[in-house]
Amino acid sequence: MLMKGVTLRGLEVFAALGATGSVAQAAEMTGLSQPAVSQQLRNLETALGAELVDHGRRPMVLTPAGRSFLARTEAVLSELRLAQSELTVMDLSELTTLSFGIIDDFDNDLTPRLVTILAESLTRCRFKMITAPSHEINEALEDRRLHIAVAASTGELREGIAEYRLVRDPFVLVAPRGAVQDRHNVMESLTTLPFLRYAKEQMISRQIEAQLARQRLHFEERFEIGSHLALMAMVSRRIGWALTTPLGYMRAGRFHDDLDVFPLPFPAFSRTISLFAAADWADRVPRDVAQTMRRLVRSQMIDPVVNRLPWLAGQLRVIEE
Repeated sequence: MLMKGVTLRGLEVFAALGATGSVAQAAEMTGLSQPAVSQQLRNLETALGAELVDHGRRPMVLTPAGRSFLARTEAVLSELRLAQSELTVMDLSELTTLSFGIIDDFDNDLTPRLVTILAESLTRCRFKMITAPSHEINEALEDRRLHIAVAASTGELREGIAEYRLVRDPFVLVAPRGAVQDRHNVMESLTTLPFLRYAKEQMISRQIEAQLARQRLHFEERFEIGSHLALMAMVSRRIGWALTTPLGYMRAGRFHDDLDVFPLPFPAFSRTISLFAAADWADRVPRDVAQTMRRLVRSQMIDPVVNRLPWLAGQLRVIEE
């Protein structure tokens, strides 16, 4: 039985404060006002009979008791969100066929759980799922080889295709561990290393190159890599540096010990990951799948990356529609 005064909202607020050290950012993450965030924290501390943060420091710093409680809180919230996703009832029993495409950024964590949830709902359905880069997913959707797809959005309205936005995925700079000596002047530390590009046919490459052109930034064209994991491996081996997104970074977990991640040293930009469906589909099915996707993205991808890189809180986020 939970101690009186310990609420789910209080735990969510405390986790947001622990990740950001900022009442303002915690308010943005939770959708509460700043006074409400402060009140939730006070209520939780009163219920527990312990101070969780050092209220005299800015940004907020957790006390030893707070650090211990935060680890438990994050584990509890992650399990609750996952349970909510898995209990979401999607009535897909009437479908006789479903072809589903999903961006390969989700291969490691999200796709295995999603396919299990879908399979349990598709009791009488011929089901096919593919994973591929966004440009291939979008081409298959345009050719009507897929009924539903999850991929990076082009931002364009496409006739006959409905879009359900899922997540905002901001771009970040990834460098070899220790290569950047001054976090306030990242580019100066990287002048001796080449810029490693994604293959030009990929959507992520087109977005990056467009932003670099807008900022009038030019780098020698030496490396163009079609595999995300190969690109991250090259950065980890100190061959160069790259631009990617937090979802892409988390996919390269085996290289994390040899990588540093930084906010962009020029104006920020992001990509949107969306679910797409043919407009002649009943709205209920893609909307239910999109809501399940949002819950899975939050528990399986956003929470872990924000725990590792707290400065991404509020930037990498689910888009509720």
